This record gives sequence, C-alpha cells and structure tokens, in this order.
Amino acid sequence: MDQLTLLFALLLGAVVSVPVGERLGLPAPVLMTVLGIVLALLEFVPNVDIPPDLILPLLLPPLLHAAVRRTSWRQFAANVRPILLLAVALVFVTMLCVAAVAHAIVPGLPLAAAVALGALVAPPDPVAATAVAGKLGLPRRLVSILEGEGLFNDVTAIVLYNVAIAAVVSGAFSPWEAGLDLVLSAVVAVAVGLALGWGANRLMDLLGDATLQIGLSLLVPYASYVLAEELHGSGVLAVLTTALFLVEYATDADDVMTRLAGHTFWDIVDTLVTGVAFGLVGLELHNAIRTASGRWTELLGWAAAIVGVVVVVRLLWLLPATWLTKRLHAARDTDEEIPVSWRETVVMWWAGMRGVASVALALAIPLETDAGDDFPGRSEIVFIAFGVIMATLLLQGLSLPWLVGRLGVRADTGREKQFEHDLAVRAAKAAKRRLREIEEVEELPEELSEQMLRSAFDIGVRISPDLAEDERREAHRQRARRLKRVRRIQREMLSAARHEVLAARSEAGADPEVVDRVLRHLDVRSLR
Repeated sequence: MDQLTLLFALLLGAVVSVPVGERLGLPAPVLMTVLGIVLALLEFVPNVDIPPDLILPLLLPPLLHAAVRRTSWRQFAANVRPILLLAVALVFVTMLCVAAVAHAIVPGLPLAAAVALGALVAPPDPVAATAVAGKLGLPRRLVSILEGEGLFNDVTAIVLYNVAIAAVVSGAFSPWEAGLDLVLSAVVAVAVGLALGWGANRLMDLLGDATLQIGLSLLVPYASYVLAEELHGSGVLAVLTTALFLVEYATDADDVMTRLAGHTFWDIVDTLVTGVAFGLVGLELHNAIRTASGRWTELLGWAAAIVGVVVVVRLLWLLPATWLTKRLHAARDTDEEIPVSWRETVVMWWAGMRGVASVALALAIPLETDAGDDFPGRSEIVFIAFGVIMATLLLQGLSLPWLVGRLGVRADTGREKQFEHDLAVRAAKAAKRRLREIEEVEELPEELSEQMLRSAFDIGVRISPDLAEDERREAHRQRARRLKRVRRIQREMLSAARHEVLAARSEAGADPEVVDRVLRHLDVRSLR
C-alpha cells in the first residue's frame, strides 16, 4: 500500500464512519481513530509521510472555518467569560500542572521541555468537541461553550508551546518576551483576520457566481492561516477572526443558491477532513510504539500519571469556575450560557478530549537544539503525548454518549420550539409588512390581495403549525395536503422534463453545455 492508497482509505473511512457511528451510537471521529490504530498495526500499511509542520496548516483551517459557520459572533460575545476561563485560564493551569509533574517524574527532563509537553496536551481538541458533543443532543449552552473553548484554546496553547520550544532550542527564556509575543501574536492575528475577511467579502460580491464564491471560501481560511504565521501571528486566531467576520457580514438573505450549495459543500469538507485528521491520529501510533521499545512499563506509568493530571485538573478547575460564572451571571442581566447543574458540569469535564492539534505539536518537536544536541526528552514527550491523546479520545469519546444518557443531560426542546415559534411569527409579520408596502404603490385585485395575505400567514404556519387556531389549522392542513399533491405532480412533471433533456445529451449534434444549462434551470425550478 502506498501513501495515495492510504489517503483514499482514510477518505472512504470518513464517509462510512458517519452512518456506522449513528447505528452504533458512537462518534465518527472516535471510529476513525480506531481505524487509524488498526491500520497502524498492519505491516503492509506504510508510515504516514507528512512533514509535521504541515499537519496543522493543512487540517486546521478548513475544520475551524466549518465549525465557526455553525455559530456567530454574538454567541461568542455572550459567553466570553466561560470561554476565557476554559480557553485561556484552564490551558495555563493545565500546562503548569503537567509541567510540574512531568519535570518531577521523568528523569533528566528540563523544565522548559516539560512546559512544552504541558502546552501540547493542555488544549481539548476543537474538532472532537464539536463532532462528538454536537451529535449527542446536549443543551445548546453546553455545545456553545465547548465549541468556544475548543476554537480558542489552541491559540493560547500553540503560542505557549512555541515559547517553550524556543527556550529549549536556544537555551534562553524571558517571561517578558514571552508575554509580549503572546500579545503581539494575538494583535497580528486579529488584524490579518479582519483584513482578509473584509477583502474576501468584497471579492465575493464581485465574483457573483456561487461556484466561484464557494471556491474562494475554501481558499480564504488557508490564506488567513499562512499570512498570519508569516507575520509571526497566531494562524488559528486569524482563521477564527476571518470566519466570524464572513459569517456576520458575507450573508445575503436572497442568495439562496450560494447558501444551499455552500452549506452542502462545507458539510462535505467537514466530514472528509475530520475523518482524515482523526485517522492520522490513530496512524501516528507507530511513533509511540517505536519510542516505547523495551521501556513499556516505565513510559506507560508516566503517561498514566499525566493523563490523571489532565483529567483531574479539568474537573477541579470546572467546579469553582462554574460556581463563579453562576454568581457573576446571577449578579448581572446577561445572555451568558452556563451549565445549570452538576450533571452538565460533569459532561463538560468528560468532553475534554485531545486530538489533532496535540498530535501535530508533538510530532513537530525539533530533533536537535541550536547547540547540536538532541532535544532533551523528545521521545518521552512524544510517547506521553500520544498516551494522553489516546486515553482521552478513546476512553472519554467512547463513554461520553453513555455518560450523557446516564445523567439525563438533554437539550431544552421546549425552549428551542418556543424560539422557532417566535421566529415564525416574525417571518410572517415581515411578509405582511412587505405586502402592505406593495399595496401602497400598486393596485392589487381584492382576490389577489387576499391570496397574498394567506400566503404571508402560511409562511409562519409552515414553520410552526401552532400559529394557527384550531379551525384555521385544519384549513391549513387541507391546503397543505392539496399543496403536497400539487407539488408531487409538479415533481413528476419536472422529472419527466429532466429525463427528456438528459436524454438529449447523448443525441448526435447535441451541445452538452446547452443541455447542462437547461438542466440546471430545471433543477433550480425543482427547489422552489
């Protein structure tokens, strides 16, 4: 098996793992990690030949962009306190605790190298949190906080990791310079993200075509990441800033085709890249196995100790942090979404899985220092890092669905239905307002005006049937049945038309481009 065949195997696994995971009740990323482990243990499967410094730039930008598309700036702003407590403060605390324990138990491991280990295992994986927690029917507030933590904690962890690696390689460290690097990295990243977001927004308006706009949306996250890194900023924060800008300002309510096609496109990208990313996590197991040759007992003991530190520190941090956030929330009238019970706090604790970023950072540790010596403790750091990744991803990822069911943590469907109902009312009122505005400038026949008024009402009822009174609800049901029948007949008519046009593609002298253009018009008509 060569590298290309291995890539296709991972892509196929990414597609198949989704329905298999739904049937087994297991997260698809965890299944892909298991597949990677199985492949890594097979002799005929080659080692992954990807430079470690390319793993993050290749995988993170599209994954982060896809995750941000499911949220909004308002949601981040409303949850800034819990996100900062998890994405910044908890990363610092975890890094320090891991560094202290690793420095104490691993003989000869310098403090700076221990800090690098702490930085690379500190951040829970944003992709794992979104892909796993988002499929379990958790309350939206928990998913929002987990998404925010996962998206922003890599920013802190990667900067701390770079500072620690630089200290080991150069043999010098200045806390003031480290703090300044952190601030400058964030400032540069935000500036790059805003500039590229604004530029991409303008360019999309000029392009106009949905295909070109979606193609540009794939390139922009990569451009944002690479440009920020070239300017010594945080590529992760730059991608997040660009994506949030585009989500807020690059949406045209009437651009239906681009929105539908873009949603489908990014679902495909998210599924494939997530599958490949977690497949690579499993495949890289061979690095840990090679490192542990003849030292299994010792290395497994160290890895187990660090796993314990990572898991326990998250719990011990979440309990007071949740209590503090509740107190601040009660004292101020805010829209902040916080865990409302100890059960939700336990779910948040157990959802702290490590993944792609930790793998990439572990593999990116230099082989030598500037003095030409071997990087101190590199093999031990790599093994411990993989131990933490595998233990948290497999143990927590496989048991999280069971834990959620056992604790009975579920989304507040009543609140969601009420919000859907309110939106349906707003949509119907907006349609009626527009009808009145049209009637002021145009003379509409009474029959047409009544028909349009019913249509405006139906806009809301189709979203939320509870809007209609009993009598009107029954009338709406009858109209809906009649409309369903009409649409069925229309679908069959359009299907016959499409078959006829498609058959013409094989006829002598037919122009395929003209056939495809006519077929596209029929497809768009079918969406109405």
